[in-house]
Amino acid sequence: MKVSDEIRKGVEQLRKGGVIIYPTDTVLGLGCDPTNEKAVQRVFEIKKRAASKAMIILIHEIGLLQNYVKVVPEIAWDIVELADQPLSVVYPEGKGVCKDILAEDGSLAIRLVQDGYCNQLLNQFGKGLVSTSVNLSGDKPAIDYDQIDSEVLNAVDYVVTCPIGKTKDIKPSKLIKLGVNGEFNVLRG
Repeated sequence: MKVSDEIRKGVEQLRKGGVIIYPTDTVLGLGCDPTNEKAVQRVFEIKKRAASKAMIILIHEIGLLQNYVKVVPEIAWDIVELADQPLSVVYPEGKGVCKDILAEDGSLAIRLVQDGYCNQLLNQFGKGLVSTSVNLSGDKPAIDYDQIDSEVLNAVDYVVTCPIGKTKDIKPSKLIKLGVNGEFNVLRG
């Protein structure tokens, strides 16, 4: 199947409130529309993940930060634009998403995706996308399709099958937490 067909089908499912498996700029992702409460709940159920654990939002352009963050600390613009590898940033106050995606303190993790299928999917979808690793909670994230637990595969609405381009040495993004005044803390290096 062509990449354009995969994008069209993925976006179609997302707009219908579906949950999909798709390649991100790091590991394979399990995702949905971050504004669709039922879809977000399904992601938690599929992963068997505690609802108290926040999830990340992927975006395709930096301007979308303002749709999901109440106040973007000034330093964030430089940090995100200068990142030379996948970087997820936890912002102080999230907005515009289901409350279950936010951390207990109201913060929201967002990553700007700049390459590959995921960027094209996000561009066509036109908004952010929930992203969490494809695995049951506590298991290792899947980096290849053959590593996906059959229980997870059978629970989603669509599995993007286009090649992800990378299958070795893939790891989760770096993760930093920003404060309102620009202070930051490295959570995962």
